[in-house]
Amino acid sequence: MKTIDDLIGEGQVAGKRVFVRADLNVPLAGGTITDDGRIRAAVPTITKLAAAGARVIVASHLGRPKGEPDPQFSLAPVARRLGELLGQDVAFATDTVGDSARATVDGLADGQVALLENLRFNAGETAKDDAARGAFADELAALADTYVGDGFGAVHRRHASVYDLPARLPHAAGGLIATEVGVLKKLTEDVARPYAVVLGGSKVSDKLGVIDHLLDKADRILVGGGMVFTFLKAQGHEVGKSLLQEDQIPAVLDYLERAEAKGVEFVLPVDVVGATEFPDLKTKAPGSPVTASVEDIPGDLIGLDIGPESRKLFAAKLADTATVFWNGPMGVFEHPDYAEGTRAVAQALVDSPAFTVVGGGDSAAAVRILGFDENAFGHISTGGGASLEYLEGKTLPGLAALED
Repeated sequence: MKTIDDLIGEGQVAGKRVFVRADLNVPLAGGTITDDGRIRAAVPTITKLAAAGARVIVASHLGRPKGEPDPQFSLAPVARRLGELLGQDVAFATDTVGDSARATVDGLADGQVALLENLRFNAGETAKDDAARGAFADELAALADTYVGDGFGAVHRRHASVYDLPARLPHAAGGLIATEVGVLKKLTEDVARPYAVVLGGSKVSDKLGVIDHLLDKADRILVGGGMVFTFLKAQGHEVGKSLLQEDQIPAVLDYLERAEAKGVEFVLPVDVVGATEFPDLKTKAPGSPVTASVEDIPGDLIGLDIGPESRKLFAAKLADTATVFWNGPMGVFEHPDYAEGTRAVAQALVDSPAFTVVGGGDSAAAVRILGFDENAFGHISTGGGASLEYLEGKTLPGLAALED
């Protein structure tokens, strides 16, 4: 897989139109960016290309528009923030491959940067039909001379700008993708042990594949978040009104049995914090949190976080590790009443001498929202779903497309 350093050395950057497929899919609230982590992660590659004299065309998706323009998913706020971080104006095209895109790209001088409007405003970006995707990729290719894939959070998608476009242009991996792949290899090849995996989030069904694959790799798997209640129910505990995927109980029981047979330690909470009503995440008004042992969860309780004894248990299980991968919060961290489990796991990673990887998505957002120094972790991934699929052993279309 070539890198941008290879492109620069081959003379395919200076004075050239370089299309950078980034992942700028940031959360917005009323047009305001609430977490700019993915934009900041894209800056080093863009800066390097601009400094080498490229005319940089940045493209990304944002949210899930339905193949046509939708103002609530416009990348205009991202263009402004990207310009602030780069220290230069970023020209913004109000379409993807139309008149505005062509005029904006034509107006670039060496070292300047433009951002196209949301790629998913064009139905060809996500089309399942190869011809439709290919037609959109042809239009994108007409805007550029060279392609750089740097949107790790999208490489598990067979989308036009991720999978089809690299085949039409000289291509290479950006610095972010190169770093992400290097980190994930440390989690799958010659792993330093003990190797612990911490999984959270709402649905156990989202993590079945990665659990299945990690049973052959991890020494210890810690489970929290909403998904844990399916595990607790499988063990015979009552879970009140907590999130439960009853149809996944047979799979969970199978994993628990296989883990025991392989000597993989499964660590589940011993207590939970919850409430009888889901908290108001807009006002964050104080609620009435209740702590309960997993042996005695009240019938009207919604489990919303791991409890204080579980926090101690999880921290102890992470203290002696050499490698830790964490994906998914331990509870509803957006509300202060239910953030302490997620905070405890983050602090345990900070305190650990292990190589620690925060696996993107909500975990990465939680680290920033809870005020942790990102540099205190070994790596904070920009691709939650992509990271999980890589750890499942799947071939990621966007990575395969960058290989020669």
